[in-house]
Amino acid sequence: MTKFQPRKTFAIIAHPDAGKTTLTEKLLLFGGAIQQAGEVKAKGERRRARSDWMKVEQERGISVASSVMTFDYNGISFNLLDTPGHEDFSEDTYRVLTAVDSAVMVLDVAKGIETQTKKLFEVCRLRNIPILTFINKMDREGLDPFMLLDDIEKTLALDVSPASWPIGMGKEFVGCYDLINDQLILMNKKGGANDIIEKAKGIDDPKIDELLPSHLAVKLREDVTMIRELCPAFDLESFLNGSMTPVFFGSAVNNFGVKEVLEGLHDIAPTPRKQSTIERLVSPDENKVTGFVFKIQANMDPKHRDRIAFMRICSGHFKRGMKLLQVRTGKEIKVPTPVMFLAQDRELAEDAFAGDIIGIPNHGQLRIGDTLTEGEKIQFTGIPTFAPELLKSVRSTDPLKSKHLGNALMQIAEEGGASVFKPTIGAEWIVGAVGTLQFDVMADRIKNEFNIPVMFEPTQYYTARWVSSDDSATMKKFTDENRTCVAEDHDGEVVFLARNSWHLNKMSEDYPKLVLTKTREQTFNK
Repeated sequence: MTKFQPRKTFAIIAHPDAGKTTLTEKLLLFGGAIQQAGEVKAKGERRRARSDWMKVEQERGISVASSVMTFDYNGISFNLLDTPGHEDFSEDTYRVLTAVDSAVMVLDVAKGIETQTKKLFEVCRLRNIPILTFINKMDREGLDPFMLLDDIEKTLALDVSPASWPIGMGKEFVGCYDLINDQLILMNKKGGANDIIEKAKGIDDPKIDELLPSHLAVKLREDVTMIRELCPAFDLESFLNGSMTPVFFGSAVNNFGVKEVLEGLHDIAPTPRKQSTIERLVSPDENKVTGFVFKIQANMDPKHRDRIAFMRICSGHFKRGMKLLQVRTGKEIKVPTPVMFLAQDRELAEDAFAGDIIGIPNHGQLRIGDTLTEGEKIQFTGIPTFAPELLKSVRSTDPLKSKHLGNALMQIAEEGGASVFKPTIGAEWIVGAVGTLQFDVMADRIKNEFNIPVMFEPTQYYTARWVSSDDSATMKKFTDENRTCVAEDHDGEVVFLARNSWHLNKMSEDYPKLVLTKTREQTFNK
C-alpha cells in the first residue's frame, strides 16, 4: 500500500448475538475485501465467518479474539477492528477501542440497548469516540423504531438523528426511506447484493404510492413527518464530539442497509485523531513515527509459534525495516517484517501511515501498552488493565509438565488473555478472568499450544487489587505482614489477594497510606 489514501479506523460494538460478525462480513463484502460472506476456509462444506478464526470460536459460534481487517473503498483505506462479541472478553474490547477513531454500534431491533452494548458505549464516551448506530434484524419483528430512538436518547444520553427510516418490519419489511437523499431504498428480495434505489421528490412523491402497499406508504409519511419534527438534523460537529449519533436501519444477513453504513463511514467518520501521551498530544500529521501496542496475539498461524503485536500508528510514515525506540526498555527494535491483516490472512506491509494497524512479529519483547517512536521518550495513555472478577488456582494434571506451566501462563498474561498472579508463598499460580468462558479458552490454548493439560480449581481468594504507596515504609510493612495474601502480576507489580470483602476493607483501614486499585493503566516509563 505505497500510494497514500486517507485512513479511517473503526470498530464494531454490540451485545452478543446482535449481528456484529454478520455486519463485519458484509462490510468486507461491500468493500471488496472478500467475494463471499462466511467465506469457505478449507474443510469441504464446513462454513464459518471469515473473521472468527480461533478454534474455540468456530466450535461455539462466537467471537472471542480481536482481529483487524484492512480494505479500500472509494478512495479511503479502512481499518476495521473486529472485537470479541462475548462479554467474558470485554477487557480485550476495551483495549481495542483505544486504537480506533470511530465505532459502529449494532442494536438488535427486538432487544434495543443491552448490558454489553451499554458498557462498551461508556468506554467510547470516555474517549469521545463518534458512533454510528445500525439497528439490525429489521426482517424480524421487534420494538417500535420510535421506542428504540427514545431508548438510545435516554439510556445513552445521545442525540439521535435518523439517516434512514424503516418501511415495515418483520415479514412486511421492504426497505428504508433515505432521509438524507430523499430516496427509497428497497430490499432486493431475490437475494441480490444490490438494493433497488428509487429517487423521490420528497415524502409526498406519488412514486411512493406506486412502489409501496398503501398502508406502508401512509405510515411512512406519518413517521417521516414526526421524525423531522422530533429529531434534530444531523450535525457533523456534534457527531465528531460524540454527542450525536446518526441511525441507520437494516438487515445485515440480507445485505440490506450495510452499504448505507459504509457510505456513512466514508462520508462522516473522522480520519485519525490526536492521541494523548503523558507528555503531550500527538498529531497524526507529525513527520516522526509514533505508535502504541494495544494487543498481542499468539499463534495466529499454528504452523509457526508466532506472537504478533498489534500496533496503532499515531503519526508519521512508517516504512518496513525501520528501527523504532521501545520506550519502556530504552532499546531499539528493528521491524523487518511488519504485516497487515484480513482476519488471519496477512501480507507484508511496505509502509503504513497514521491510523493504520500493523502487526509486528516478535518473541515476547513487546507488551500491551508499549510505546514505539523514532526516538522521542513519550508514553501513550488510556490502555487499561482491570482487576479480575473471578479467581481460580491452576495446576497441570501432568506433574512432569508443571514447571512449564508458568511460562505458558506468563505468555497468556502478556497478551492480555488473563490476569496471572504468583503468590509470594507457595508454588501455586492464581489466574484471574472477567468471565468463566475465559478459563475454558485458556485451558484449550494451554493444552493445544503448549501441550500442557491443566485443571482450574476453586481458590480461597475473592478478588485482587494492585497495591501502591508513596511511602516505601508502608509498602514494606504491608508486604512483610501479609505474605500469605501478597502476589506479583506478570509485570512484577505488587498485588493484594483478598479472601472476602471484609478482608479488603480491613486492609484499607489498617494501611491508610496504601492505595488499592481496580484498574491499572499500562504506563511503563514512570
